[in-house]
Amino acid sequence: MSHIELPRAVEAYFAFAELPATLQGRRFTITFTYMEGGRLDRLQWWYQLSAAQERSDGSAGSAQRLEAVDRFRTHIERWLVNSQRRLTGGDPFPQLQPMVQPGNADPVYTATEREYARITAGR
Repeated sequence: MSHIELPRAVEAYFAFAELPATLQGRRFTITFTYMEGGRLDRLQWWYQLSAAQERSDGSAGSAQRLEAVDRFRTHIERWLVNSQRRLTGGDPFPQLQPMVQPGNADPVYTATEREYARITAGR
């Protein structure tokens, strides 16, 4: 069973933003919004384009954005595998659900596992 079962590629759900420029360069975020148990949540990926890269021929920004999107997608895939969850649905937001193991229709998590998940998610 796949961890990502969406009608479009996961990148289609990414939102991009540019933060105010600093002396060190420009910073960007990529946000992936999803629903979990009826609650809206998100993952974010940050990257920076240095002032030197910004002054270059201009292709550095698009190359770095492509690399950031690829790394963020890989991060989401690993997160799903490690947490034994999957993304389904997709309109308007993907739904995060536990993976159902063959022969185990109702995954059971201990209170300790739930607490570690909350700590990891920063809640």
